[in-house]
Amino acid sequence: MIVIERNTGKKIPCSISGTKITFDDDLSINLAKREQDWPVHIDIYHDVDKELVTGVAVGCAYLAQIDIPKRQYAETTEGSDGEAVAHLVPVPLDIDAVTLTLWSVE
Repeated sequence: MIVIERNTGKKIPCSISGTKITFDDDLSINLAKREQDWPVHIDIYHDVDKELVTGVAVGCAYLAQIDIPKRQYAETTEGSDGEAVAHLVPVPLDIDAVTLTLWSVE
């Protein structure tokens, strides 16, 4: 995973296991389930009650953003009797292509 720290200071604790990312041992996101045929952007905030939330929130503390590149495909060929048919098959998410941008929690 590409990690970018936008400013100085303490960042929200996070851990990565496979294609799942967990923030502050509270909010987990399976990035492979969020992958689409277009780039996906996920914002992470503390709401007014200091709960971790995703999406757009006004007046809340912005903590992180996740950018998942569009789904990649591999071409496979199947067929019999000399007739080959090409199929596109989704490739598993490459966690090293995902970008996590962090902001200070203070």
